[in-house]
Amino acid sequence: MRVISSEQLKSILANLPSNPRIIASGNFSAPQTLLKIADEVIPEFRLHMLNAHGDIPDREGITYETAFVGPAMRNHPRLDYIPSRLSLLPVLIRNFYRPDVVFLHTSQQRFDTVSLGTEVNILPRAIETARAHGGLVIAQSNKQMPYTYGDGQIYDSEIDYLVEVDEPLQEKPSVPISDIQAQIGSRIASLIEDNSTLQLGIGGVPDAVLMALKDRKGLRIWTEMFSDGVLELSRAGTLDDEILITASFIFGTNELYQWLDLNKKVRMLRTERTNDPSQIARQAKMTSINSALEVDLFDQANASHVRGKIYSGFGGSTDFIVGALHSRGGASFVALPSWHPKADVSTIVPRLQSNITHFQHSYVVTEQGVAACFGHSQNDQAINIIHNAAHPDVREELISKAGEFGLI
Repeated sequence: MRVISSEQLKSILANLPSNPRIIASGNFSAPQTLLKIADEVIPEFRLHMLNAHGDIPDREGITYETAFVGPAMRNHPRLDYIPSRLSLLPVLIRNFYRPDVVFLHTSQQRFDTVSLGTEVNILPRAIETARAHGGLVIAQSNKQMPYTYGDGQIYDSEIDYLVEVDEPLQEKPSVPISDIQAQIGSRIASLIEDNSTLQLGIGGVPDAVLMALKDRKGLRIWTEMFSDGVLELSRAGTLDDEILITASFIFGTNELYQWLDLNKKVRMLRTERTNDPSQIARQAKMTSINSALEVDLFDQANASHVRGKIYSGFGGSTDFIVGALHSRGGASFVALPSWHPKADVSTIVPRLQSNITHFQHSYVVTEQGVAACFGHSQNDQAINIIHNAAHPDVREELISKAGEFGLI
């Protein structure tokens, strides 16, 4: 590994092959310094990031690639969306989307390593693929990035060039939990037992679930990502102290990042491990909590498309739903409000007219109630969804449609 300046990096990037593919740290860990230099000196390139947020290069000559569309790429005319469940994305990188360059956002050096900090995910596979096929691995080493343990510990021999930076990390804004989110979270939490293992994402419902679980004991975390709610559970003594907290990326406040730094109770793993359904299934009482935009009477959920256009992607939801259902004592929850206030429509629909993101859940949960699905016939599923999850204003219409479908 060679430590270089930003000016030296410009010369290196200016001599890359035509239209290189750059795989960069995604989610909330975009390597801003490296991306800005690439924008300055590379006329054309493909930028591959997972769930990109914040300010990323955007001009003619830059094509976006992703399997999970974040706000920075959403509805973009130069976006190539790659359909893939997250557990299979490393396979696609190895076989089909090999990087010419990998941009990493890392911690400062510690002995002969740096850490990928808050964002591990697909990056280990990207590093391995680049090194196997003559690509470059370039890190921006940030003194504000926490050093986390696990698969994100990268030896300096795996990195070609390192640029030292001092950049603030993106922080999760404080957003109050709505009454509907609190109701949904409370309903889900009431069905979670002591000694369960949790997978949950980011947003009001996961936060509400965690707030309602502080009286539980022996909870475990095996998840794709977590935020400050897990820190609160740790402080409340709710977590099993003998089991490591397992995740692949993290987003939260600076307080959370400070807690993460050199915290040996947190283990950051690569996507192939966190999202492997067989690994998920081995977790005690694995409880998967995912959101959706709409759910139909056949327990099919759309969580990825709006008006027929890609909004996000499969993400890790399918991996965790399958893993949770195979776990002894496990359960899969899909959560959503029963009514979409902006569109002024029901989110429980007769049959999905959009893409199906995932299906076969243990429960569909709205502020109206909890509809049991897994273990029931499709007729009983439909009846449970209508009476326990749908908004009262659409129940008669749904009952009529269920009759047409032969469900009632």
